Amino acid sequence: MAKWGQGDPRWIVEEREDGTNVNNWHWTERDATSWSKGKLRELLVGITVENEAGHCEVSELKQVEGEASCSSRKGKLIFFYEWNIKLGWKGTLTESGGKHKGLIEIPNLSEENEVDDTEVNVSKKKGDGDILKDLMKTAGTAKVREALGDYLKALKTEFTTGMILPTKALSTQELTVKRKPSTLQAHASSPVALGVRIPTVALHMTELFDTTVEQLYGIFTVKDLVQKFSKAPAVLEAEKGGKFQMFDGNITGEYLELLKNRKIVMKWRCRNWPEEHYATVALNFVPTLGQTELQLDCKGVPVCKEENMKFCWQKQHFEEIKGLLQLPTLNG
Repeated sequence: MAKWGQGDPRWIVEEREDGTNVNNWHWTERDATSWSKGKLRELLVGITVENEAGHCEVSELKQVEGEASCSSRKGKLIFFYEWNIKLGWKGTLTESGGKHKGLIEIPNLSEENEVDDTEVNVSKKKGDGDILKDLMKTAGTAKVREALGDYLKALKTEFTTGMILPTKALSTQELTVKRKPSTLQAHASSPVALGVRIPTVALHMTELFDTTVEQLYGIFTVKDLVQKFSKAPAVLEAEKGGKFQMFDGNITGEYLELLKNRKIVMKWRCRNWPEEHYATVALNFVPTLGQTELQLDCKGVPVCKEENMKFCWQKQHFEEIKGLLQLPTLNG
């Protein structure tokens, strides 16, 4: 057995409190599936092309099936992605004003093929307007492939933030440059945290609900109601310092402040976020005429998770809560 301090540096873990992946030697993997679905929707929906004959637009993401992940080993990143994507497009003829719809199908976006070689199939419903189909086959396909390329760039940059940690030597060099000589002695006995600063963004969202502030506040603090709108097991300790788990453990955190029927502040994280990173989520309940406005302010969201966070709150919280409010058995 090697003496303390003389072991293989790939396995030395005492520099980090959590002993995690020092010098990037160990295999780590991050699921990029949910993030990818949000990013693909963001990049593909809204693409427009036009010429003298007409105007076309990618109007909806009808289907996105598959998965994506990123793994790191020995300081290298390895990407896996495989997607079957179906888009809806619509177009308008310039001369007649006739409107037409069709589909764009991408049967195999994967690391096995270059983006420029990725198959993109364009079809249209029966009838005239083939000139619009031709427009989507040429200019539209080019823009779709460009958007797919942007997705892959984001997957390899935005999504991987924090996956490659600086080595001990690099971290020491950076600290030596940044510290003033007079502070070196003062900090000599302090533990040095190795890692990277995660770039974050702040989000602000508002939503109106046809209910009272009392009922809406309860939906966020009563276990049975949380389980009803999330359709998954939950654990809640709705008091200051209390912990919570939602969506079967995919969302965890701690209550920092609760002002009954007025405000909730939480330490909040999603399971696939960088380890031990939390955002701060504040919910303000504002009564209006016959309704309640929910104001969401969130600070500290990892940049690569911004769209995923928006989707989580809009689709998995707001829309599901509105569905719950329509149930006659809500108060039963």
